[in-house]
Amino acid sequence: MKQALISVSDKTGVADFARALSELGFALLSTGGTAKILREAGLEVRDVADVTGFPEMMDGRVKTLHPAIHGGLLARRDTAAHMEAIASHQIAPIDLVCVNLYPFEKTVAREDVSDEEAIENIDIGGPSMLRSGAKNFASVTVVVDPNDYNRVLEQLQNGGDTTLELRRELATKVYSHTSNYDRAITNYLTKTSGTQTESATPNKNVTQTETAFAPTLNLQLEKAQDLRYGENPHQRGAFYRETEPPSGSLAAAKQVSGIALSFVNLFDLDGAWNLVCEFSQPAACIVKHANPCGCAQAETLAEAFIKARDADPISRFGGIIAVNRVLDVVTAHEIIVKNSMYHAIIAVGYEPEAIELLKNRSGWGADLRLLETGGLPDKTLLGQDWKRVSGGVLVQDLDVRELDESELKVVTKRAPSETELADLLHAWKCVKHLKSNAIAIAKNGSLIGAGAGQMNRVSSVKLAIEQAGENACHSALASDAFFPFDDGPQAAATAGITAIIQPGGSNRDADSIALCDRENIAMIFTGVRHFKH
Repeated sequence: MKQALISVSDKTGVADFARALSELGFALLSTGGTAKILREAGLEVRDVADVTGFPEMMDGRVKTLHPAIHGGLLARRDTAAHMEAIASHQIAPIDLVCVNLYPFEKTVAREDVSDEEAIENIDIGGPSMLRSGAKNFASVTVVVDPNDYNRVLEQLQNGGDTTLELRRELATKVYSHTSNYDRAITNYLTKTSGTQTESATPNKNVTQTETAFAPTLNLQLEKAQDLRYGENPHQRGAFYRETEPPSGSLAAAKQVSGIALSFVNLFDLDGAWNLVCEFSQPAACIVKHANPCGCAQAETLAEAFIKARDADPISRFGGIIAVNRVLDVVTAHEIIVKNSMYHAIIAVGYEPEAIELLKNRSGWGADLRLLETGGLPDKTLLGQDWKRVSGGVLVQDLDVRELDESELKVVTKRAPSETELADLLHAWKCVKHLKSNAIAIAKNGSLIGAGAGQMNRVSSVKLAIEQAGENACHSALASDAFFPFDDGPQAAATAGITAIIQPGGSNRDADSIALCDRENIAMIFTGVRHFKH
């Protein structure tokens, strides 16, 4: 008689699975709570303790770590010496093992979890059985995911056994699962270890001491979907996300309408969403090729979108829209009017009528991808920023530091007016999301000019001014890093810009301050840089 060993934490569908196995002639072995559930379902179950001759001990820490179990899993059926060895010790082969592990990640994700509870949720016997069975996939079927129950049963019912191809696939899934499990434990122990350090430039949005970067970076990502291609058609692409993506993040968003997302769509959606979440007021932005071409805040979402839309009528075509509120019908009307087209929208949510209105837009509405996040993210929970380089990864804290207005330093004779200060702060939030060297120009709560990715800062200033046009007069300018010379401020003065915000810190700061004083420009130093490469 074939044997199936079943011991699961996630008991979804396990009774039905075990019943089907029993009907197929499998003898059932089990442990603890799983055995109790199977018996309550009317199934005949043998306790693992009866097989090993030892009771569960140490609060269940030791129950399956025994040759009677692992011999039955590891014995090669095609090797006479293996089969003779287990027979001489009265060990029966185990043909199927169904195990899933203690919910370690969900446990440690709770804010109130204690270290003792976390440690007790490190599964030992489960991974050991899985790895033993998976190593012997030539003969043993290993099931770690309840979603695979039906696939296994279908093959058993139709052919009497599972195929080698399926067993190999399930074994691969096991090793992926156990390696991710170990990664989660490693990351938790690293995070809670005594080797904690303060960053040289601490992120003021993080109140607790930051853990030192781990000696080994362990990533756990699952494929969300294959993409049609990467940045270009000759490149393959796929989207991977964290197994437990933070709520309110792009990876946790749900697509509610439209065609499949592309590589570039996803990249731009993330940039647009990160920018719009900077604002507490209703805000909207439009992103093209990872840079915002319009971003505004207002009393209503529709007003904010109109200001963002009209800031750059040329660049907005084919852009990505993000809004930090539920997208209403009024805003949807403004999206579909005028001679424009958009590829995707990401929002907290949508009014049902707004979805229908957008989907029915003649020409491109049916293709428009609509994503909803269900809420705004907690920026302190978004993790780290990774950038790929040849043969490695650069890792840093996310740039989630917000400006502390009490630390702003007016360095010119004239301080900014209330209106200028509001536009300076708006420009500062926008410039953080432009590629360096970055310049943002804002007016009346709207981004009206942007210069990004230039090799010198004055070129970015000139690009931003060119985009702003006549609106540059009486506007506010933000620079993501200091001005190395006064040519940038000089170009701003010539365009009629009246206020500047920048980190400061150049050896030639005095030159820029003197120029601003001559031109009656108010300038603020933040002491914070926002490079984005």
